[in-house]
Amino acid sequence: MIDKIRNEKQYDEVMQLIEKHITKATSGGGFHTLSKIENAELKELSAIAERYEDEALKIMPLPVTVPAIVCQKMQEMNVTQNKLAELLGLGVAKLSLILNGKRKPDIPFLKAIHEKLGIDGNLLLERV
Repeated sequence: MIDKIRNEKQYDEVMQLIEKHITKATSGGGFHTLSKIENAELKELSAIAERYEDEALKIMPLPVTVPAIVCQKMQEMNVTQNKLAELLGLGVAKLSLILNGKRKPDIPFLKAIHEKLGIDGNLLLERV
């Protein structure tokens, strides 16, 4: 078995093998239907693929920040910064500074986005 992915062709081959195991498990009703050897191979292939993705492809998700969460919510709601500032009861300038990373989110801002946008308070606290 391959021990390290060195190029994109090998990555594609590994991903095909992973997909084969997942398809088998799905059609069988779960991963418990795979043999011990297949489970071990799937685990190893997944680890190898993850290392390649982290090191070569660099597709790890970017750190999620409070401004990124709010910008995503703005897109989902299809609102402008002006409309969002009004909805949150904030000044447009303050909101702009926070969203552009030039000002740290303060308690009133975090409370407003929690209450008005429904963003989980625990998620917010983990990100500040």
